[in-house]
Amino acid sequence: MFVHILLEIVMRLFGYSTFILDEYIGYAVAAMTFLGLPYVLERGGLIRVALVLDRLPSRWHWPLELVIAASTLVAFGWLSYFWFLNVVRSFQRGITSGTMVETPLWLPESAVLIGLWLLCLTLVVRSLKLLTQRSHSTYPM
Repeated sequence: MFVHILLEIVMRLFGYSTFILDEYIGYAVAAMTFLGLPYVLERGGLIRVALVLDRLPSRWHWPLELVIAASTLVAFGWLSYFWFLNVVRSFQRGITSGTMVETPLWLPESAVLIGLWLLCLTLVVRSLKLLTQRSHSTYPM
């Protein structure tokens, strides 16, 4: 992405352009965002609103964390299902971008879909960790 921006700057100095910078930068930002979500979730880097959790007794933390993980999994699972249908439709119909390059839209949409699937997998692992930690009494109380 950085190299593409530099290439575009140099080419514009000579009166030329790739004419695809905006489109491909948008695809790259979407891909980086969704492909980065699972990693950030696993590392605990997502913003958490702990206002309610901090006010509850520690014995309630585990069930609440599990409910939050499960409901988030349901929400992103639902989103990924419909996003999958969108990717399949784009592929079957041969939908391309409305730009000069005519990028097949299923390509950047697939990057978002992979990120959603990885996020769902991370949420499943998180839920299982919560369950196993609770059953082994290693969950911090």
